[in-house]
Amino acid sequence: MNPFTQFVKDLSGRLGSGFSSLDQSSASNQAYIRNLEREIKEKNVLDLPLADLPVVVFDLETTGFHPYQGDRILSIGAVKVRGLQIEKESFYSLVQCRASISDEVTRLTGITKEMTEKAPLLEEVLHDFYRYIQSDVLVAHHAGHERKFMNHAAWTEMKRKFRHRLLDTNFLTKVNRSNQDLNSLDECCAAYEIPIDHRHHALSDAKAAAALWIQGVKEARENGYLTLGEVYTKLASFK
Repeated sequence: MNPFTQFVKDLSGRLGSGFSSLDQSSASNQAYIRNLEREIKEKNVLDLPLADLPVVVFDLETTGFHPYQGDRILSIGAVKVRGLQIEKESFYSLVQCRASISDEVTRLTGITKEMTEKAPLLEEVLHDFYRYIQSDVLVAHHAGHERKFMNHAAWTEMKRKFRHRLLDTNFLTKVNRSNQDLNSLDECCAAYEIPIDHRHHALSDAKAAAALWIQGVKEARENGYLTLGEVYTKLASFK
């Protein structure tokens, strides 16, 4: 039995029958997240070859761009990349949303208010997502959007800071193709001849971003950038 499983078992025993299963579940979730935070803090990924870096590429669909002004997460999609291959096991969930969803967002994402009313609460989805990503490095396209919403969600739902390292696929695009003006996921995927099956669906966009990450790592390796630290150093030279 791994140490964390034993810890949760011991914790459940100490809680005793006077606590509900909900209390025990909440306690085990918090313990799991604390364990992840320790693992993340201890990891040094800067010197690890990019091709060996275990990452989870994810995407969020949201009601807008401003979580601190009332916009909310509608869905989360993610895939794991190991050895420059996308693994079959993926993550996808709609999220229950109490905020209004504009007609424009529904047209863009296909997500309606009725769909989110039957979805699990954000706290539940976050805990499932954390168990999927574990302590892996996260990757997203235009990651600032995902970072804002994950920062907000982690604090409002779990009263914890969002600790995972989050990389932007554009890091590699800027290093590899600094002479090209590539910004949107559509532009970047077109440049690398990567198809997107269902644009603005969180899982489909995550898969496209994962394929973009893989092509970016391969190209960076060809250009002589082998580690994340070397990519950061090159990016710093652009400023």
